[in-house]
Amino acid sequence: MTASSTKFNYAEDEYGKKLDRCVTDGIIKSTGGFLIGTVLSLTFFKRKAWPILIATGFGAGMAYRTCEKELNK
Repeated sequence: MTASSTKFNYAEDEYGKKLDRCVTDGIIKSTGGFLIGTVLSLTFFKRKAWPILIATGFGAGMAYRTCEKELNK
């Protein structure tokens, strides 16, 4: 076995991977909420801004809850 073939798993690397997943999840869910809010605003609510804000907030909140559960494992 050579020194270059051994791999070490550091706690910092695992934490960094979890944070990367959290940021990615946050971007995806917030964007999805934004898009859903935009569609609702354009179709049902006469182009008001509040459906966009609420849906984006729901997406960000879901991402936050998922991230919090992931980091506390």
